[in-house]
Amino acid sequence: MPFFVPMLKHFQKSSKTLISPDAWKARIILWSGAVVVGLLATGFAIAIEHANHFFLSGVSEHPYLPFIVSPLGLMLVAWLTIRYVPEAKGSGIPQAIACLDLTDHQRRSRMLSLKIALSKIGLCIAGILTGASIGREGPTVHIGASVMFALGRFGRFSHHYMDRALILAGGAAGISAAFNTPLAGIIFAIEEMGRSFEERTNGVLLTAVFMAGITAVALQGNYTYFGTSSATLEPAQMLVPVLICGIVGGALGGLFAQILVLSSTKLGQLTGYKPLLLAFACGLGIAILGWLSGGTTYGTGYQEAQAIITGQGEPAEGYAFYKMAATLVSYISGIPGGIFAPSLAAGAGVGQQIAHLLSGYPPGAIIILGMVAYFAGVVQTPITAFVIVMEMTDNNGLLLPLMATSLIAYVSSHLVCPEPIYRALAKNFLPAKTEPSQPG
Repeated sequence: MPFFVPMLKHFQKSSKTLISPDAWKARIILWSGAVVVGLLATGFAIAIEHANHFFLSGVSEHPYLPFIVSPLGLMLVAWLTIRYVPEAKGSGIPQAIACLDLTDHQRRSRMLSLKIALSKIGLCIAGILTGASIGREGPTVHIGASVMFALGRFGRFSHHYMDRALILAGGAAGISAAFNTPLAGIIFAIEEMGRSFEERTNGVLLTAVFMAGITAVALQGNYTYFGTSSATLEPAQMLVPVLICGIVGGALGGLFAQILVLSSTKLGQLTGYKPLLLAFACGLGIAILGWLSGGTTYGTGYQEAQAIITGQGEPAEGYAFYKMAATLVSYISGIPGGIFAPSLAAGAGVGQQIAHLLSGYPPGAIIILGMVAYFAGVVQTPITAFVIVMEMTDNNGLLLPLMATSLIAYVSSHLVCPEPIYRALAKNFLPAKTEPSQPG
């Protein structure tokens, strides 16, 4: 009989949760919020693609256009951000992580709101129209967390009860919908945003992530961002590419992350009184890098990455480094925009460079390994990295090499950049810690 007592108590607790009005209210908010996030992410994706195409079309007709549009446009976007929504700057993932750590509901409300979500969409589109090398995936995390957090107000839950769960679910749903990869959304919630075991394993949260992804799939179709790759490696061929791609790609990703963190903090302090001048200079840098790279560094980088992976084109020599630099100056300009897509594009370029050196191996496989290595090095979330790349290239044949490369890249990156990039950037949105005063 004593054996059945714990089981009976667990069953009674589960039954109460199942029929509890508060529990169902939370489910309805999370699930309806996930659908809204999926709809917004889909509209955002379509708008970004149109904006990117519009800018590139203008550049093809007027090659010198970026030297006017990029500096002035970035300055305008930076001014709008500083003047009206300073909390919307940058990727958005650091804001979501910071809000998970905050205990002050008012501070959370300033960084997560419908105003922030809609402003993030509009300003990112404007950034793409200036040629900035930014992505929409990080901003979609911010949008998802903001939407879910705002909807939580309708439930009138106590703040400590729902705030963190809403932010976590919204952020994960954002990744799921943005990449059209529900599995990656769940893993990202666990690996980067989630810290609480209870929240990580909450079935309602996981259902919300799937619903956001399913909404995006229903509207956009079950496509793969970078096309389909059937490249594989024989077991006897795996060791050298995995080691070289993992070490080199991870170190480059870590170096990029370290430079971005230092630049965004130090330059912000040095030019705090002239942020628009910094934005203008960054816009000029974007135009110069675009000119040097033959126009391949503008925008998200989806087209360039797809061309590299599918073998349908080859960007300018040194594309990977041009794209890294363009992404760096775009981020430190202070405008809203993420680094996920540009980092994947730069990673494809890294893989292409390594493939030129490893001439005896399948180039398609090396390119994908280079992509996952660099991306894992930048974000330092190795499981998310290989799942995203595997799902976005529809390639299950490289599962084991992708896993191994991603984990090696994580270690290599950590030696260069000890603190993960989003954790480091999140500190900019947390209240400064005051040192205890010394006794007299």
